[in-house]
Parts: sequence; C-alpha cells; structure tokens
Amino acid sequence: MNASGLREKFDRFRILIIRRANAGKTTILQRVCKTRENPEIYNSAGENIDLTVLMTSRGRGTHDIKNEMVFRNNPGFVFHDSRGFEAGGHSEFDNVKAFIGRRIKERRLSDRIHVIWYCIPMDEDGRSFTEAEVKFFSQCDTGSIPVIDDEYAELISKGVSRKDAKVLAPQHAKEAFANGPQLKLLYNRKGNQRPPRCHICLPDMDKDEADCGQLIERTAETLDDNMLKQMFIRET
Repeated sequence: MNASGLREKFDRFRILIIRRANAGKTTILQRVCKTRENPEIYNSAGENIDLTVLMTSRGRGTHDIKNEMVFRNNPGFVFHDSRGFEAGGHSEFDNVKAFIGRRIKERRLSDRIHVIWYCIPMDEDGRSFTEAEVKFFSQCDTGSIPVIDDEYAELISKGVSRKDAKVLAPQHAKEAFANGPQLKLLYNRKGNQRPPRCHICLPDMDKDEADCGQLIERTAETLDDNMLKQMFIRET
C-alpha cells in the first residue's frame, strides 16, 4: 500500500506508555518525535487541555489515561500516559487493565492501542518491581499488542563522582538488569503468562543527543501487521 492509501485507511499510530512517577516519560517521547517542545494534551472529547492546569492538578487525582498527547511536529503519533504502578497502586492497575481491554475491541484500527512501552528506571530505588507491576506482566491481557520493556539508565550516586557516574551509568544499568531478578520475572513462563516481546536499555536520556534508535528499531520488529509496521516507520 502506498503512503496516501495508508494515510486514508490508518492515520494515527497509538502508543500507551506506562511509567513510574518521574520516570522520564516526556524525555523519551521528545527524543522519538525529534522535538524539544512539550506535547499538546486532548481529552476524550477532542478538547485541548491547558498543560499548566494539568500539571498543577495531577496531585489531586485528575490524571486520565484516556487523554491523548500529540506533538505538533509529529501528529501521526498519539500517546496515552499511565502514571505507572506505585506501591499500593491497585486502582491505577485496574484503570490500565480496563483501558487496554476497551482499546483492544475498538472497531477502527486508528482507535486501538498498537504498542505498549513500559518504562523502568534503573536507579537504585527503581529496580524492584512493585506488586502492581508484577500483576501487569502476569495478569493483564494485552491481546496482540506488543509490550516493550524500556529500562533507562539513571546516574549512579553511590561511591563515584557525578562526572564518573555519567560515564558509568549506562553499563551499570545493563549489568544490574541482566544480573537482577527482573529478567527472570519478565520471561518466566510459569509465573508470567504475558511477557514483553523484548526489552532494551536507553542510556543518557538526560542528554539532548540521546538516541532512541534502538527503541524505534525493536518496536518495528515486534509489529506483526505489515500495515502497522509501515505506519510506524513512516512516522519515525
């Protein structure tokens, strides 16, 4: 199918990004969309939401996973944001599970969730999965949606200078994840019936020149539908 025909049939690639608080979500999306601007936010009625109002109200429980985030320079990507599963965050897990269940059944291809990026910070405090995160990978029915586990490297603050930490952090994060319990949990078929399609490490997300190329490549590889793959590649 040529580009114009693809656009008529399928005009939006929709990504659900699940992350913990302060997990660098906006930075990753900016790198993928090649912009430094913040996204525009729209509610389920298509009305634009003032970003400053949204930021000040998040602490009062007004966050809505149904809201759409769109970058002006790349309107073909639509992002949905889950705040992630903090300790005891069972209500958020139930919201995410229900949202995915609804989107799987959407009749229009453009309204479905096409891929899920799950972000895990690889600092000292972020490596252990919360109970709700374990539930997501073991119980949440994502249908045919590819789930990609993104670990992103944080600075190491123990025993090294800040300058050295910036150099050591990416490799440290990879080794910590490879040698830690997370991989066993994610890919153990006995305890986890719904493992991610793949996992990657994204270093240096705090830098302007940070590269999300591996995330883009691995996402494209996981898409079994050729039309979805064409749409995703075209937007990147």
